[in-house]
Amino acid sequence: MFFIRVLAFYGYYNVSTGAFLKVYIETYGCTFNQADSELIASAMKGEGIETCSSEADADVVLLNTCTVKGATQNRITYRLSGLEKSGKKVLVTGCMAGANSDIISKYAPSASIAKIQNVAGMPQAAKDTASSKRVMLMEESRYDRIGLYAPGKSVIAKIPLSDGCLSSCSFCETKFARGRLNSFSESGILNAISYSIRNGAKELELTAQDTGAYGIDKGTNIAELVSRACSFEGDFRLRIGMLNPEHLHRYYRELIDAMQDPHVYKFLHLPLQSGSDSVLASMRRGYTVEKYLEMVKEIRESVKDITIETDIIVGFPGETDSDFEATLKAINEFKPEVTNISKFTKRPHAPASRMRQLDDKLIKERSSELSRIVRAMQASKNASAIGTEESVLLTESSSSSVNGRDESYRQVVIPNSKNASGMASGSRLMARIYNATSNALYAEPVNA
Repeated sequence: MFFIRVLAFYGYYNVSTGAFLKVYIETYGCTFNQADSELIASAMKGEGIETCSSEADADVVLLNTCTVKGATQNRITYRLSGLEKSGKKVLVTGCMAGANSDIISKYAPSASIAKIQNVAGMPQAAKDTASSKRVMLMEESRYDRIGLYAPGKSVIAKIPLSDGCLSSCSFCETKFARGRLNSFSESGILNAISYSIRNGAKELELTAQDTGAYGIDKGTNIAELVSRACSFEGDFRLRIGMLNPEHLHRYYRELIDAMQDPHVYKFLHLPLQSGSDSVLASMRRGYTVEKYLEMVKEIRESVKDITIETDIIVGFPGETDSDFEATLKAINEFKPEVTNISKFTKRPHAPASRMRQLDDKLIKERSSELSRIVRAMQASKNASAIGTEESVLLTESSSSSVNGRDESYRQVVIPNSKNASGMASGSRLMARIYNATSNALYAEPVNA
């Protein structure tokens, strides 16, 4: 009994190496994947397995993968091939594990594979992988895995809200990887938020495959969750993750009310994807351009200084010249502060992969044209902040600057030449904006 307690305290002993087991976690993709990696690290810690910052020190390399874009998948398969050749023990999870396990096996035949829904089983999978056993953990367990949440100290905490979604977008295979919506319990999420605040987190990123669908399977929604989260005391900010407009109409006025609280960043990520109703219908997005613009207009009028981020897919199968022109018109009408542009690439399990594809050259031309418009729009919007003084939460630092976010979640860079050195992440200051680009505001501390 004493021996077991010692192992639990010091860590899991790897008999084959004569040392305590260490896992290196490498994450690809979105904030949601990053949040899952934190849950995985928490689960490992609970079983006495150390997560390390160096692949060289690790007994097992755990890849938390993404399958949204072909380019990302290519990076992952190249990485898998290299790890396989090196003889490293590998455990693969994330969206590729759910949607493309055959591709993983092709490039890394010895790698263990675990669907992301099996976070609680990953410590054992890591132990088995370290012992040269190939694990295939492919069940889709629907459970409240937020209960595993116990990350280390960090200024930014990533809080997962749910798994899966309620949409059926024809371009996406993440639904195939993660399945139907499984919202985590409100009490578990609030406990995770409270834990993070007590542990020093200042920015809490609420994330999911679609935060807009959160709670629909439990009779609640993201607006109610945000309102309850704002009841905690402390100098923290909630950042609401991507919401699909398909579900926003159910509660956006409640969300507007919740966003009046000073604990909430004045920021929403609402992907339009196309300014053409016929393309949106082909994408199976579940809303029209008119309804989207209507909701955005009301949100802008009600939430002062809000930042709207959107996504556009260029070159979706069947997109005509007039469809693309409709996208340009929509972007020019509501002028988002941030626009993420993706050139359409077909994904193996997505229905759009079986549609007639557009010529690559045409897609690149349209992407370039939209990018020029967006860069100019973002630069103009950011330039309007020059001369203003903003409250900035510092969240990270580099050798040349400290960086943070203002209340509208705009990126603020304070160069060390502006007396930024020594300012700690997690602190807050007033800063005067003196320059701007399409991607960031440049500032100096007030009274420096």
